[in-house]
Amino acid sequence: MCSSVSGATPTGSSLVWTELTEGLGQALAALGLLTPERLALVELAIPRERAHGDWTTNLPMILAREVGRPPRALAADLAAAFPADPERFGPVEVAGPGFLNFRYSARFLAALPARILAADAAFGRSDRGRNLAVQVEYVSANPTGPLNVVNARAAAVGAALVRLLEATGHRATSEFYVNDAGGQVELLGESVAARFAERIGVPRAFPENGYQGEYLRDLAASLPEAEARAALGSPAAGAWFRTHALERLVEAQRRDLADYGATFDAFVRESSIHDSGAVQATLEELRAKGVIYEAEGAQWVQTTRFGDDKDRVVVRANGLPTYLLPDIAYHRDKRRRGVQVSIDLWGPDHHGHILPLKASLEALGLERGFLEVLIVQQVNLMSGGQLVKMSKRAGEFVTLRDLMDEVGPDCAKFFFLMRSANAHLDFDLDLAKRQNDENPAFYVQYAHARIASILRYARTRGLEPGDAGASGEWHDQELGLVRQLAAFPEVLRGAAAAREPHRLPAYLMETAATFHRFYHECRVVSEDVPLSQRRLQLSEAARIVIRNGLALMGVSSPERMERGVEVEP
Repeated sequence: MCSSVSGATPTGSSLVWTELTEGLGQALAALGLLTPERLALVELAIPRERAHGDWTTNLPMILAREVGRPPRALAADLAAAFPADPERFGPVEVAGPGFLNFRYSARFLAALPARILAADAAFGRSDRGRNLAVQVEYVSANPTGPLNVVNARAAAVGAALVRLLEATGHRATSEFYVNDAGGQVELLGESVAARFAERIGVPRAFPENGYQGEYLRDLAASLPEAEARAALGSPAAGAWFRTHALERLVEAQRRDLADYGATFDAFVRESSIHDSGAVQATLEELRAKGVIYEAEGAQWVQTTRFGDDKDRVVVRANGLPTYLLPDIAYHRDKRRRGVQVSIDLWGPDHHGHILPLKASLEALGLERGFLEVLIVQQVNLMSGGQLVKMSKRAGEFVTLRDLMDEVGPDCAKFFFLMRSANAHLDFDLDLAKRQNDENPAFYVQYAHARIASILRYARTRGLEPGDAGASGEWHDQELGLVRQLAAFPEVLRGAAAAREPHRLPAYLMETAATFHRFYHECRVVSEDVPLSQRRLQLSEAARIVIRNGLALMGVSSPERMERGVEVEP
């Protein structure tokens, strides 16, 4: 069936979510019910079923008891008071026990493809973040070896989150915290010294629980031999080998991440936090605030005053700080650098550290919402239905570089982003290498390449995208595609606000599927020139949205795919 839609002038580019929220605020005010607390209760969603409109809210049901009105009656009053906006919405509908449903107007839908083409790379972006300074600290792997696939997942999530925050008006920066202090790096130095001694035939005991990876032999071979020989016989051998190993390993991690598309505004070394005196200064600042006490020879911070389940040791009885104190100092330093919100991506083994650090920062006087922690869960690499083993200590682990060589950076990032970071992930290597529609990354990229091919074909016939409203009736599949594209700004807003980059690939897979349905049911290039121009414009709008979404994921948008020949529309 076809629906009749007329053309229109392109409307503004502000977020529909914002406009609906403001409209509901005006409706509440008109009824004498507006308070900041009530406006904060507004929840808007895009319904799964189009029969329920393009947007919906259950606000009347949330407020009904408080204002003493039946939900459906309150919904009717809010619908009547909602400011009319025929450029964007049809009449507000009351549904069910008290839902308000909103539908885009025919004018808005007809104008949207032209708006998307005009906005191009800016479509979907907003100033919702109001320039809030947000830092995302991610990967922050121990510099004791190559990055593994869990680090690769964290890198995909962290980099995508930074891009999402930038796209939604935040002043987003990224940081990698190099854990180059403590027992693990000392063990690394001793392990490398032993491997170098082995290489030159000098007896040296390998340290208990030392790092066994084959990469250490390669690292030992890369050291300047004369200097390394001299260092090997000195009392400071471990320190010399540690320093040189760290330089090479951190640089290798940085290089692999850059090739993966994850770059950082800063690499901050834990050792610099110690060397600057920030750790001791933080302890004294906590003491000045009256939250440090001594017991059992150790110094404790009173985190129970700030929601923790027990107080925490920050300085051991031997005078050495626990891991908590440098972390407090590091985040104190972030705040002093102007960071307003710090989003840290941690592994599941650090879950128990969240509450102590948050409570400690609050004890220090930082805002309660300053620190957000996202847990990035483990990854199981699967091939042939079998688990591919990983063990850093045994040296039998799959590295980020291995994964990029095996499936490519694009596919790796797409697969890592398909599930919530807080969910365990089975990464199917066999599926990731398939060059067909079964591979979700290929499927979305192929949709982009298909549209590019359609546009190239159209140009050989002298056709370019034209006025989307110039040719009367619209097919249902055209309208379905326009509505899907209209959701893109809200997907970005919601993904950034919830810190959930996995919403992007889900949306892009549905967009690709929606485009393919449109393509199969609506001939794009035909003898009807105005209709062809309109459908070319809609196709180009879909291409822009797919490209913009993939770019936020750090995934390329190929104009051609190896799968085959040019697509003949």
